[in-house]
Amino acid sequence: MSGNTSDELEDLRYRRDQAKMGGGIKRLESIRQTGRGTARERINNLVDEDSFVEIDTFLTHRTADHGMFMHETLGDGVVCGHGTINGRRIYCFSQDFSVHGGSMGEMHAKKIAKVVEMAERSKVPIVGIWDGGGQRAHDGISSLAGTGELLDKLVQCSGRIPMISLVLGPVVGVSALGASLADFTILGSEHGQLFMSSPLETPECISGEIDAGGLGGAELHASRSGIACLIAEDEEEACILAGEILSFLPDHNMASPPIEPTADEPTRLNPDLETLVPDNPNRPYDMVKVIEEIVDDGLFVELFNSYAENIVIGFARLDGKPVGIVANQPKVLAGCLDIDASIKAARFIRTCDSFSIPLVTFEDVPGFLPGVVQEWGGIIRHGAKLLFAYAEATVPKLTLVTRKAYGGAYLAMSCKHLQSDYNIAWPTAELAVMGAEGAVNIIHRREIAAADEDKKEETRLQLVDEYKSKFGDPYVAARNGWLDDVIEPSESRLRLIRALRILSSKREWSPPKKHGNIPL
Repeated sequence: MSGNTSDELEDLRYRRDQAKMGGGIKRLESIRQTGRGTARERINNLVDEDSFVEIDTFLTHRTADHGMFMHETLGDGVVCGHGTINGRRIYCFSQDFSVHGGSMGEMHAKKIAKVVEMAERSKVPIVGIWDGGGQRAHDGISSLAGTGELLDKLVQCSGRIPMISLVLGPVVGVSALGASLADFTILGSEHGQLFMSSPLETPECISGEIDAGGLGGAELHASRSGIACLIAEDEEEACILAGEILSFLPDHNMASPPIEPTADEPTRLNPDLETLVPDNPNRPYDMVKVIEEIVDDGLFVELFNSYAENIVIGFARLDGKPVGIVANQPKVLAGCLDIDASIKAARFIRTCDSFSIPLVTFEDVPGFLPGVVQEWGGIIRHGAKLLFAYAEATVPKLTLVTRKAYGGAYLAMSCKHLQSDYNIAWPTAELAVMGAEGAVNIIHRREIAAADEDKKEETRLQLVDEYKSKFGDPYVAARNGWLDDVIEPSESRLRLIRALRILSSKREWSPPKKHGNIPL
């Protein structure tokens, strides 16, 4: 067989150059003028220099099968391949807005589905850069068929390999569903938009009541819908954030999370925590300060920080090992659990459990948020999601109670009764069915009512003190084995690290079943 001729090599180079042009120089320039990068520029920002290997460069849509004429474009509007991020292998894809507005035709969808399947077979993460206007009308039902295959591949990958979506332009329709199937979805602040229905078809947008940004912009999805876990100021930061999240995750569900050596001593004490909790149990404080004081190097990557702010979730490290943090936030709604907080925490717990990342819970919760809106909105069902997620998780589970732990919320926040592995409390902790004040008003209401008018308050305070000593004191829970220890706040880091070390070999067996029926 003869070798390649110079003409054949020249033709190959020409075709590769054509593929890199996407929808043409004019369209690429118009994208750059809006402040957005091209598909290939975004890939270059994401992966290590010279590490990207492209696949399916010459794939095109099947023009002969369609009644509507379309100009043939090599690559069919999406760049796919593999590379490395900080030396970690990944597969990735980037939609090209210069080709038919990044719309997803049949072969475009199949091309992404192929790279997703390759990622699952190779047991490495997949990172998708989304920027496309939904399904391609020119392809008709074929575009939906291809998209269906892609969605199936994404669902099959869920819980097997980490999936991250970067939304850096408008993403509409079923494509938005695909982007949101990822474990973590990052939106660009200026151009990142997600819509189930196009703004052109939304009555409120047509009438001028709301613009596209208000309907599906980054701020909306960070604070209202809870889809965006982080907002990036620009495309370069979005790629950096993706790499930062990946640094806490293993390559796949059977691998161990990566360990990062630290100079932060495991025996470091936390004297600043001794005075952090106010004497008045109704005064707020910032739980993030507690977390940052305890974790390695004070580094805590908070996720969904604009959504359901009464609960805090994110990644940190203890003793160099990644941990998932779930914490009540006393300075927002007093740390009460509500519908959004329950959903936010439950999804994160299940993500950590999928990838063998231990869970550390910081608890200061007065209960579930009361009110008609919560009850009618299904707080019972949504609160059960949180309880279910904790009970189902088989990773090491550690809980530190800093102050309040009342009622059903105490049970839902990784209590000993739901097989939490290591539960400790500060001396300021109070574990009870409800606060002493409320309990006394119910239990002793007749006794208080019968007291002389000038002694009612004195009687009530005395009964409150008695209730606290009988039921609210952390040593009561410790005597029953529901707390493993009551510790000084300054020992928090030391104790959690010691527990994490002994639990590193934890394996939990349960009877076979297809899956649990979480109350969705």
